[in-house]
Amino acid sequence: MTSASIDIATQQDCAAICTLLSALFEQEADFSPDVDKQQRAVEAIISHPNKGHILLLKRDDSVIGMLSLLYLPSTAMGGKVALLEDLIVAKPWRHQGYGNMLLEAAESFAKQQGCLRITLLTDQDNQAAQKLYQKHGYQFSAMTVMRKQLQD
Repeated sequence: MTSASIDIATQQDCAAICTLLSALFEQEADFSPDVDKQQRAVEAIISHPNKGHILLLKRDDSVIGMLSLLYLPSTAMGGKVALLEDLIVAKPWRHQGYGNMLLEAAESFAKQQGCLRITLLTDQDNQAAQKLYQKHGYQFSAMTVMRKQLQD
C-alpha cells in the first residue's frame, strides 16, 4: 500500500464525499443515491463537529475513501458513543488495506472524542464488510434493526 492519509472533511470536500456516497448507496439494499439529500447531510455533519465527523482517506490529494462517525449519548454506556456509517473505499483502491486503515483511524478518533463504543450497520449479504469488521473485533449484536420512515 502506498502512502495515504486520513483527514477530517471540510466543506470543500463535499463533492468528493457525495460521489463516494452515491457509489455506496448504489450497492446498498436499503438506500438509493440522492445527491441533494447527501449534500445537506454532509454539510450538517461538517458544520457541527459536536454531532459527528467525516473522515477521508486521501492518496495524492484525491479522496479515495471515507466514513462517518455520528455521536450520541448512550444510557446503557453512561456516556458518548459513535455510530459508524458510510464506510467506503473507491473500487480501484479496494483490497489494498485501505478499509483497515479507515477503520483503525475511526476507532482511534472516536476514542479521542471520548466515545465508549462504536456501533455500525452493514448489509446482511455484505460478507466482505462483515469479515472486515469482525477482524477488528466487532461482534454481531442480539439487537435487531427496525425503522420507520417519517417523511418521504
